[in-house]
Amino acid sequence: MAHGSKRRNHRSWDGFAEISVHVIFEPHEHEDSSPFYWWKSISTEEDESIKSPSSSSLAIMKVLREMERLCMISEHGADDVKHKLMIYKPGDFWIPIGGVKKEDVDIPPMITVLLVGLCGSGKSSLINLLYSVVGRSGLIPFSQTSGESSNYSTMILEEHNVLRSTRNGFCIYDSRGLDYNRMDDCLKEVTRWMKDGVRHNQPCFFGKEDFGVSLNYTSDGFVRRRVNYAVVVADLTDVYKAFFCGGDFKPVDAVKSLFHCPSIRTSNVDPILILTHGDMLQPMERLNCRIKICSYLGIPITTGAYDIVCLSEQGILAEEFDPVTSFALTEAIYRALLQSDRTHPPKKTFKDWIVDFLSRIMRSLAAFFAMISRIFERWGDKYKLA
Repeated sequence: MAHGSKRRNHRSWDGFAEISVHVIFEPHEHEDSSPFYWWKSISTEEDESIKSPSSSSLAIMKVLREMERLCMISEHGADDVKHKLMIYKPGDFWIPIGGVKKEDVDIPPMITVLLVGLCGSGKSSLINLLYSVVGRSGLIPFSQTSGESSNYSTMILEEHNVLRSTRNGFCIYDSRGLDYNRMDDCLKEVTRWMKDGVRHNQPCFFGKEDFGVSLNYTSDGFVRRRVNYAVVVADLTDVYKAFFCGGDFKPVDAVKSLFHCPSIRTSNVDPILILTHGDMLQPMERLNCRIKICSYLGIPITTGAYDIVCLSEQGILAEEFDPVTSFALTEAIYRALLQSDRTHPPKKTFKDWIVDFLSRIMRSLAAFFAMISRIFERWGDKYKLA
C-alpha cells in the first residue's frame, strides 16, 4: 500500500451520518508480513484475478477496502466503540419511529444477543474473545470450547456477562451447536428460543433423540430473557470444502436454512454473519470463501459479514493480540445492539391486555368444546356398533 494522504469515507452504524474525513495513513513496515494484516500479502498487481475487470475482481477489491477500513479504525476508534459498550444501557440507541414515545416502548432491562451456528463453528471461542477484548480478562477462557482434541459440546444455553460488570446493559448467549443432519429439529428449537425466550443453563434438545440425555444443570431461578438479536456463526473451512474442494454441501445448506429462518430475522433485517477459522486458509482462499458464502446467502460482502479469527482451546489467539480481529468483533456486537434498540415493540395498553385475555379464553373454550365433541362422537360410534 502506498504511503501518503488518502480520503476515506467512514460510515456510522447508528444511521445518523456518513462522514468523509481526510486522514494520513502510514502503514508500519511489519504490517505486510504480520498475520494480523493477512490481506496485505495479496498483490493487486500480480494476481490476475484482481487485474481483470470482472465482477469477481470488483468483489475482491470491495473486501480489501473493507479490511483496510477495519484496520485503520482499529488503531484510532477501537477505544471509542469499547467505551460505548461499557456504558451502554438498553434503549440508548433507540430512535423515534412510528410516532411512539420512548416511555411507551417495551425496552427490556437487558439486551440479549444469541449466537447460533453449527457444532464447532466457533461460538464459544467468540465468547472467550469478547471477554478478552471488552471484559479485559486477558487470556482466561470463560467458555469451554469444542475442538479437534476435545469431545466437549455445549448442551445448554449459557448466559455471559462479557463486560464482567454489574452495570452491564447486554449479555451474550452461547447455544448448542446445530447438527446439519437434523436441521428440521434444530430450527424448531431455535424458533422456540426466539419465541419463548432463553434462560441460563436451559437444556438444548434437538428432537426426541435428546430427551433421554441426563444433564446436571437446572435453569430454575434464572431469569428468562427475550432474545433481541441473533448472530449466525459459520466456519469458513466448511465453505472452502463445499465450493472449492467438491466436499459435503450439507453444512453450507444448513447455514443457509439457519440464516434465512424467519424466527431469527428482526424487523425483516438479516442477522449478522460472523465467519470463523479463516486463518486456516490462504489469504486468497479466505477472500473467495467470504465472497462465495455472502453471495450464496444473498447478503453484502462487506457490511453483511465479519471475518473473525477464533481463539484456541486454551483461550488465546494463535499468534498474539490481533487488533483488527478484536475491533471487528466489537463493531459486530455494537451493530447488534443498534439493531436491537430499533426493534423494541410498543408497550401493551390496557385494551391490548383485555383483548389478549379474551382471546385466550376463547381459545380455551374452543379446545374444551372440541374435546367434548370428540368424546360424544366416540360414544355415538360405540352405541351404533352395539
